[in-house]
Amino acid sequence: MKSSFTTPAARDRFLAAYRAALPASLAPVPIPTPYGTAVAHRGGAVDGTPVVLVPGAGGNAMSWHRFVPRLGEDHPVVALDLIGEPGMAEQTRPLSTAPEVIDCLSATLDGLGAPRMHLAGMSYGGWAALRYAIASPDRVASLTLLDPAGFGRVTPAFMVWLIAGGLAGLAPRPLRHRLAGPVRNATLRDDELMAMLPFQFTFRRRLPAPDTFSDEALRAVGAPAMVLLGEHSVLHSARTVAARLESVMPAARVEIVEGAAHDVPTFAPDLIASRIAAFLAAR
Repeated sequence: MKSSFTTPAARDRFLAAYRAALPASLAPVPIPTPYGTAVAHRGGAVDGTPVVLVPGAGGNAMSWHRFVPRLGEDHPVVALDLIGEPGMAEQTRPLSTAPEVIDCLSATLDGLGAPRMHLAGMSYGGWAALRYAIASPDRVASLTLLDPAGFGRVTPAFMVWLIAGGLAGLAPRPLRHRLAGPVRNATLRDDELMAMLPFQFTFRRRLPAPDTFSDEALRAVGAPAMVLLGEHSVLHSARTVAARLESVMPAARVEIVEGAAHDVPTFAPDLIASRIAAFLAAR
């Protein structure tokens, strides 16, 4: 089955709110693929190797809205609305398997017309970006992963974290901000993202779970890589993942973000954006 909104009217309400929320510096460009039409929101510098931003599950270009200004100072920036996720993309074929998800991402990236790119992904998008980098090493100039999936099965604890964040997101703003600490989800303090939450509840996401990376696959990563893991992430044990990456990807820069959970992108967005910018500047 395809991902979809519950009704056409629900999609219209979401799109109206989404278009109003998107940074004015980004221009949407449709990208046809065999699975439907993705959307690339382009902005930033005119010249250079683009930084392509891949959102996590249930995310879209707005997931990166606090990163676009900083990364766009020195690079063209492309924030994606992926097929199967809530955004401007339109899906025409189901994405039922992990290889189909990566094939769809590959077709989307091919449509950008860039021979090489700096690829950044968060959570599910981090898994997809890493899978793509393994399959298409010549296309990836660098790889940045923010608490990526793919290092173990999704646990009940992670689902509880998601549900707790979703319920807290419905609270009035002052209470929502106070709840960000106890539920370990700084996204609750991002008012721009939270304004989209009621509209995204009408979206039914139908995409496969990420598969798990083997050591052999991780050793095949040739691009310079930076991996930022949340100290308290319930998606995996940050220390276990860090130790594994340091063993099989010794050239990668791996860091545990103190105090963060799976909310690494929203925990300290200015700090994370600066670290990504510094990493890219050295490439």
